[in-house]
Amino acid sequence: MKIEKNEKLKRATKIVCRQGMIPFPLSDTAIAIIDGVVGDHEEELDLIYAFRETSSQTLEQLAASSGFSEEKAKTLAIGLAKKGLIFNQPNSSGLMVFRLLPFMVVGLMEYMFMGELKGTDKEKELAELFEKMTRDLRDQTQKNYDALIPLFEKMPAIDRTIPARKTRDGQSIKIIPVEKTLAVPDEYILPSQSVEEIIYKFDDIAVGYCFCRQRRSLLGDPCKIKAPALNCFTFGKSARFTVEQGFAKAVTKEQARAIMKEAEDSGLVHKAFHPGSRENSPETSICNCCKDCCDTMNLWRNGTTPLVNSTFHLSVIDTNACTGCGICEERCPTEAVKINDEGVAKVDECACFGCGVCSRFCPENAISLKEGFRKVFIMPPRLRL
Repeated sequence: MKIEKNEKLKRATKIVCRQGMIPFPLSDTAIAIIDGVVGDHEEELDLIYAFRETSSQTLEQLAASSGFSEEKAKTLAIGLAKKGLIFNQPNSSGLMVFRLLPFMVVGLMEYMFMGELKGTDKEKELAELFEKMTRDLRDQTQKNYDALIPLFEKMPAIDRTIPARKTRDGQSIKIIPVEKTLAVPDEYILPSQSVEEIIYKFDDIAVGYCFCRQRRSLLGDPCKIKAPALNCFTFGKSARFTVEQGFAKAVTKEQARAIMKEAEDSGLVHKAFHPGSRENSPETSICNCCKDCCDTMNLWRNGTTPLVNSTFHLSVIDTNACTGCGICEERCPTEAVKINDEGVAKVDECACFGCGVCSRFCPENAISLKEGFRKVFIMPPRLRL
């Protein structure tokens, strides 16, 4: 029996909605996004539906689950990879694996707006649809706030903060060593704590445009601090994927270091991602985030999802040196630093994710970074909708 396109679209969208750390309800908005991305390529919807049982498949498995020949399944998968819906890279043993990607973190939304945009009506329409999707998710969060708290508390860290290491004038930020043995498993390997270490580890490095700043600009809300946009990094096989699909361009280690320095000079926050949030696995990417455009910070601030981050640092204020100028309060991406009634800066340890931006821009060098592995978890605010 022939299945109409609308039904194929609905069932394919339902499969995409189930993927990733942030599942979305099946909605007209989600369906419109998949329709806009797939377009007239109806067979791509059939291939998406083939992931209904498992999200990662070899070519042989994908051919069996889709009913297409291996050649046809591979061709369709390549087309969907170009659109940011399938990740197609070999696994550690060299076997090609096709993985269906989620709507976001990290998936369709990020890859779609990571390449150089043309400002077309279609790009703007998709940006608006994603914005509506996140608003709908916020409404669902607020409606079910109490019931979601236990689920949110079980979430792994979405990303990991890599601190700035130099002040604005080039001095090293003071690091206060950890005072006791860390309460982490014996097999845990502390991940790299500087962007230089991460860059040094990889032969394949790629950089694309910040998908958050690009999408916000399409929505008529350009970055308030006019931060540079070409600083979204991928590494290893993620870099090979983004280059192959045209989402990013390959860069050398020297070019990567220069771009990272430009990001730090602009006050951006280095946030690293690991596969499956496993921090003892090599990094897949680094975002360089500003607090007004960053999706994870905006989703938290707007009442949609919690801010869940891991870090090895905490800002510490030297109250004797602090003059209360307020630069740290203005710069802090999580609003963790406030000028108190005594006119000096105070850090909310539960909200600080140790990015070092306050230390970098403090004119009195009054802020140090104290070592110590932490998970930062901040519930989204309750809103009156």
